[in-house]
Amino acid sequence: MAANYETKTTESRSGGMDLFGRYLSVWVALAIIAGVALGQFAPVVPETLSRFEYAQVSIPIAILIWAMIFPMMAQIDFSAVVGVRKEPKGLAITTIVNWLIKPFTMFAIAWFFLMVVFEPWIAPGLASEYLAGAILLGAAPCTAMVFVWSYLTKGDAAYTLVQVSLNDIIMLFAFAPIVVFLLGISDIQVPWDTVLLSVVLYIVIPLTAGYLTRRALISRHGQQWYDDVFMKRLSPVTPAALIVTLVLLFAFQGEVILNNPLHILLIAVPLIVQTFLIFFLAYGWARLWKVRHCIAAPGAMIGASNFFELAVAAAIALFGLQSGAALATVVGVLVEVPLMLMLVKIANRTRDRFPA
Repeated sequence: MAANYETKTTESRSGGMDLFGRYLSVWVALAIIAGVALGQFAPVVPETLSRFEYAQVSIPIAILIWAMIFPMMAQIDFSAVVGVRKEPKGLAITTIVNWLIKPFTMFAIAWFFLMVVFEPWIAPGLASEYLAGAILLGAAPCTAMVFVWSYLTKGDAAYTLVQVSLNDIIMLFAFAPIVVFLLGISDIQVPWDTVLLSVVLYIVIPLTAGYLTRRALISRHGQQWYDDVFMKRLSPVTPAALIVTLVLLFAFQGEVILNNPLHILLIAVPLIVQTFLIFFLAYGWARLWKVRHCIAAPGAMIGASNFFELAVAAAIALFGLQSGAALATVVGVLVEVPLMLMLVKIANRTRDRFPA
């Protein structure tokens, strides 16, 4: 009964791809154009906003990022984790791929392309910053958008909720150590306290606020009101904050982009390779283990896509608005949706290869 109800409510929240989600890459491209234009023709705007900082954290950007992340955290029901006992294989695959494989393959692939293959076209210092952005993407598996991919592949929404919830719990403890370790291998020195500050600001605070908000409002108004009224009112906040954040990012990145337009394509190459590798690894593993398609497809999508809102936030906090790391995370946003829609089609066409 609980699983059926959770499936119903989660599907009603996702409702398939909305206009923003379907054309996310288009909106990101428009944000690039608007941001570069803002930086070139109205430089006073980013210059003024850059003055509002505390402990190297941009206050306006922090507010926008909280607005992006909070609605995602508010929809997570951690009590659903207990329902996974009947089918632990799907959760085991997702957890192992996301935390023991994905961050390290992202590092290896990005290092190979950015530091070796593309060495003639990217200066070493800038290549290191791009690599740092890729590492941040690899250490942050997707959350909210997975509900859309799950819906489009006819996934088990309740199980998807469990997978996302567990990933968020693990992220609290694993994100900072993995990022510091991989950045250290890359000879990119980042103080532990700076990374931990990013985790507190962009994971702990929004996650705690989302949990308390969900608990208080459901207790007062009920589950149906929370899903059908509150979450629907809150849902436009994330895309609006994302677009404004990207405009500001590219306002600071304007000179880099105008001087190195080829870099956008070069950064995209390792991100694309990583996306396909992780999807087929998790998806193929699930098939070998005879996991049901409604669990296998969303699980593979979680690893293939990224929690790019967190990656963008961490890149800004660690390296600054004008850094190559921030640019690399934004390129991740740009390429993700077309790739994921392609993987949705692949998953749907191969449904008959999995147990009914």
